Amino acid sequence: MKKLNILFIVLFLFSPLIACSKNEPVQSTATENPAPAENPSAAATPTSAASEAPGQTAGTVVETMNAAGYTYVYVDDGTEKIWAAAPEFAVSVGDEVMVPEGMAMHNYHSQTLDRDFDVVYFVEAVLNASNPNVGASGMGSAASPASMQMPEGHPPINANTAPPEVDLTAIQKADGGLTIGEIYAGKADLSEKTVTLRGKVVKFSPQIMGTNWIHLQDGSGDQASGTNDLTVTSGVQVKVGDTVVASGPLTLDKDFGYGYKYNLIMENAEVNIE
Repeated sequence: MKKLNILFIVLFLFSPLIACSKNEPVQSTATENPAPAENPSAAATPTSAASEAPGQTAGTVVETMNAAGYTYVYVDDGTEKIWAAAPEFAVSVGDEVMVPEGMAMHNYHSQTLDRDFDVVYFVEAVLNASNPNVGASGMGSAASPASMQMPEGHPPINANTAPPEVDLTAIQKADGGLTIGEIYAGKADLSEKTVTLRGKVVKFSPQIMGTNWIHLQDGSGDQASGTNDLTVTSGVQVKVGDTVVASGPLTLDKDFGYGYKYNLIMENAEVNIE
């Protein structure tokens, strides 16, 4: 009960920030897309319709299953139960979760599960408050100092290792700026100060808690200790592989609660794509 009460407090504080899907109501005429993941807009039966979810829900998972890249959770908030689905993430029956606003699919049929649902709320992320190693789908793992405890499934993905298609060689330090390795080395003196760096995007998670989450690397720092990857929040849309110059204030030991903590993060950064 105590965790549930805290969840409702989190809902109140973060309601303006929680990412939500603002899709206009549509009539779907296609069956479920079998691969690689279920598409809520295309996966409905001819009688299905999409609409916006009424609001955030916090409660206990009473049933869960995975299908075609999505995790479905049946959540009991004490007064009603709802089905929600998000990109696959780790969750168990009995876990306490927070479901943000999303797209409501009525009379929804999952071909993968061969199951009908009166309504399923498709959301970008579900916050798992019961698992200290798992948070909200879509944001990556917090196993390293630079990343948040979020299941990318948002299964967890460690952003410390750059995707093979991202070439980190020959990245020049920004004029008047620092490398990521230098930022970590001097973080105690740089706290609350604005710094500039050039790096490549190795992971991008859009519109989680009302902002975009960008993992940058420049080839400096130490992967084993996690000092090669800096997380940046910004309103700018980027894609993996982009070279960007980011400038913004650094915050040490940023704690979002429930163990979701960054040792170092750059928030509300100005990001320019080169």
